[in-house]
Amino acid sequence: MLQTQTGTPYYCSPEVWQGRPYDYRSDLWSAGCVLFEMCALTPPFQANNMEQLCRKCCSGVVPHLDRKLYSQELNQVVQLCLQQMPSMRPSCSELLRRAQ
Repeated sequence: MLQTQTGTPYYCSPEVWQGRPYDYRSDLWSAGCVLFEMCALTPPFQANNMEQLCRKCCSGVVPHLDRKLYSQELNQVVQLCLQQMPSMRPSCSELLRRAQ
């Protein structure tokens, strides 16, 4: 379990924002943020300052991709990666199984 804070604030998981120990599931949160941004061309969480960004990431409210442009399956993958509780996020192998 790591405890240092590094990386782009837009992709930081709630556990990192809250200064809690984290593991690979924090990377899955970041992957969900990157996937969302690749589709929507904007990060899933935006704010005017770091405090607001922290609140948004930790709020539990996760935006959806445009359902007219993206499949329900892709939206589900993003939503799974952006689960507030790290234990609820899928492993990499679980994500790959969903893609088959």
